[in-house]
Amino acid sequence: MKYNFIPNTNIRVSRICLGTMTWGRQNSIEEAFEQMDYALEEGVNFFDTAELYPVPAKKELYAVTEEFIGKWFKERGNRSEVILASKIAGPAPFTKHIRTTGFSPDSIREAVEGSLQRLQTDYLDLYQLHWPERVTNYFGQRGFPDAEDDAWQDNIHQILETLSELMVNGKIRHIGISNETPWGTMRYLEEHKVHSNLPRVLTIQNPYCLLNRLFEVGLSEICQRSKIGLLPYSPLGFGVLSGKYLGGVIPRKSRLSLFPNYNRYSGETAVLATEAYAEVAKKHGLSLAQMSLAFVNTRSFVTSNIIGATTMEQLKENIASIDISLSKELLEDIEAVHQKYPNPAP
Repeated sequence: MKYNFIPNTNIRVSRICLGTMTWGRQNSIEEAFEQMDYALEEGVNFFDTAELYPVPAKKELYAVTEEFIGKWFKERGNRSEVILASKIAGPAPFTKHIRTTGFSPDSIREAVEGSLQRLQTDYLDLYQLHWPERVTNYFGQRGFPDAEDDAWQDNIHQILETLSELMVNGKIRHIGISNETPWGTMRYLEEHKVHSNLPRVLTIQNPYCLLNRLFEVGLSEICQRSKIGLLPYSPLGFGVLSGKYLGGVIPRKSRLSLFPNYNRYSGETAVLATEAYAEVAKKHGLSLAQMSLAFVNTRSFVTSNIIGATTMEQLKENIASIDISLSKELLEDIEAVHQKYPNPAP
């Protein structure tokens, strides 16, 4: 395994991060335990979860993923071996069963305490805001949404004050944001700059893969110049870049077979791009999945690549991507496809 430091810290994390959002719906607790055991054995010391998980969110399964992880920690007695990240759910119609009070001080405190209890730990290494409260671009939305009627009040100062309190109390060590825009990212940095007693955002968890490289416009520069680490999610585009859906095939128990509305990476142009990337991978003797992950692994603004798997075969292939080098010719071939099909799945 290879490692990076979370920017501005001495926390050393594996460049592959174990994603957990399928545990509790697509994966049983036994399968989750097997994945965690294997990942840790392979040097993956960074796990990412959220109170929202498993996905798709469902009231009866609220925070089951965190419960699985907590039971694993208790049984294995290895909490100190894992850098653990979780998130507070943002406001949305599909999170009304969690809370309807956004990122108010009480909401943040409640969310952190709940995660700590379920995860059977007394601290979180990284705590993230899962998506913004305000009306803006996230979850695949093209174009800027009409924000004229947005009732959002800029409460970023208050959010950071509450997170600071939790840090002082030892319940969280560092903070990050997720599904954020350049404006939002700079707004958090600005608040810390003006009020240095408030915590600084260190990471951003946004989508990034061969089918969606929009992070490279604006946010990648912010990451490099302001020392923020990207934790890319969906590096295989909901499994599309594994190649398993090529030819119109929808494997049984796959995400698209179970949840057809999760088609963010399956539009007509995205399919054409995926076919082209598959040809590049074949030309260079790689699987599409490993080429796709290796591309993300090598980006200078990426701190740790969040992979997810529903089978051990997938997990092993995904983790092994860390050892793959991409030649100059292969990278040029990838760029040629990108120029033809730029960002077909935002």
